[in-house]
Amino acid sequence: MGVKLEVFRMILYLSFPVAMFWISNQAEYFEEYVIKRKREIFPPEDDFKRKELEAFKERMRKKREENLLQMTEE
Repeated sequence: MGVKLEVFRMILYLSFPVAMFWISNQAEYFEEYVIKRKREIFPPEDDFKRKELEAFKERMRKKREENLLQMTEE
């Protein structure tokens, strides 16, 4: 009985991780759970937000340049 039990345990120990790896890497599973969840957390950017961010960056750049000019004049 000892050898049969050891063979069964070895098959179980090897098949479980391989089965979990195979199941988790199915394309349907990946599309359904991972991609949808990623889109919920990080929605696609829209033009308004992108333009608003660019305008903010430009305002900050101008403010930093003005501060540098004031510091060099003093």
